[in-house]
Amino acid sequence: MQYSQLIWVSMLSIGLAAPAYAKQPEIAGNKIADDTALSTSDKLSTSNDNNQPLNNDIAKASQPALENSVNTNGSIKDLKNLKIDNFKVNATAALPENEKDPLQPLNRQIYAFNDVVDQNVLRPIAVQYADKVPEHVRDSLRGFRDNLGEPWNAVNQVAQGRFKRAAQTFGRFTLNTITTLGFADPARRLSLPMEDEDFGTTLGYYGVPSGPYLVLPFMGPSTFRDTVGRVVDSQARPQKYLLDGHDRIYYSDWALSALDTRAQLLEIEQVLQGDKYAAMRDAYLQRKNYVIAEKRGLETGSGLFIEDDFSDDESFMDESMESE
Repeated sequence: MQYSQLIWVSMLSIGLAAPAYAKQPEIAGNKIADDTALSTSDKLSTSNDNNQPLNNDIAKASQPALENSVNTNGSIKDLKNLKIDNFKVNATAALPENEKDPLQPLNRQIYAFNDVVDQNVLRPIAVQYADKVPEHVRDSLRGFRDNLGEPWNAVNQVAQGRFKRAAQTFGRFTLNTITTLGFADPARRLSLPMEDEDFGTTLGYYGVPSGPYLVLPFMGPSTFRDTVGRVVDSQARPQKYLLDGHDRIYYSDWALSALDTRAQLLEIEQVLQGDKYAAMRDAYLQRKNYVIAEKRGLETGSGLFIEDDFSDDESFMDESMESE
């Protein structure tokens, strides 16, 4: 579209300006909880062995403070167990904050800005959308948009050297388009499930490091690698050319897609507790690593994760394979 470059420049500008408008994350309470927990631990460690029963009682009493501190392990485990298609997260992959999120101060500011926009604009509309529009209608519209993206999925699969999977994807696209224009998914009944692709995943498939974690204005979690992938995806999707010269329809479709995605997330909001920024970040990074490793495993027959400068926890895939 003729305004696509302007949109990316505008998003970058908003990202740089977001700290001026975003609310500061409320982490003071978490810090106090951490200090309280540490102080309690110090006192426990210096007490006499003769008071061990009393120490145990104090340790139990301090547990709520620890649970309220900035700790996302429980949230990630809950995310892993969600009954949502293609949403698999391993809870054990962890890296030091300065390695996976060196831009955290800026990212948190942009996240706070996005959260203000979400809570005041996007979420209320998404609630009404989910409430007023029947589920089967939403599913049909989502299927139509997904079907338009199948050719790009096939291109990425060819680029990954997964020619059999690409042929299946093209078969899905042909069957669903001829029979229902993509509003339904008869191909799934023939054991041809959809496998969503993007260029960032293709780069990761060949071992391109993800780079630092990023939060993009309005668009949310990403990485340096995935941001490059988003730019390529935006120029390669069929909608860009099918709707060339019909900017209103193109951007309406883009907005509806974002609204539908937000509506789907309503059901998992309660899972993200505590430090929601960290929970979303870890879920995104772990999910991306899982997807890339799974695609490589389909071809190599191995369950090992790819090596990444920002992902070196060998236990990640081991527990993922055991859980399946």
